[in-house]
Amino acid sequence: MFVDPVRSKIMRAVPRKDSRPELRIRKLLHSLGLRFRLHRRDLPGTPDIVLARHKTAIFVHGCFWHRHEDCPKATTPKDRAAFWRDKFDRNVERDARNSQLLEKAGWRVLTIWECEIAAMDTLEKRLRREFMCPS
Repeated sequence: MFVDPVRSKIMRAVPRKDSRPELRIRKLLHSLGLRFRLHRRDLPGTPDIVLARHKTAIFVHGCFWHRHEDCPKATTPKDRAAFWRDKFDRNVERDARNSQLLEKAGWRVLTIWECEIAAMDTLEKRLRREFMCPS
């Protein structure tokens, strides 16, 4: 199996936490007066943002890695396509399993997709509705 060192370097550079989309969501939540904790390892899937008061776990997913359905960013690399399909399938299965475990434990799970951040006003309205924040 050939592993391209250039692609490996690029993939290693992808942040696991504190990504730009995650930082923008955190800033928005904070501006709405919501307080939260980050990356709680005691919860399934280590949610990116946890609003314990609202018993809500938020995952900020990249469209590419987590396969946002019908999103143009959810492409599959041409090289080693079978490898990537396997990897993406495992990611999607893990995400579903973690959400199910959280919901079973009484948590509400929100997924915010990377592409949704382009329309921050729409996202703000969604979050206001979710957490009943005044306009």
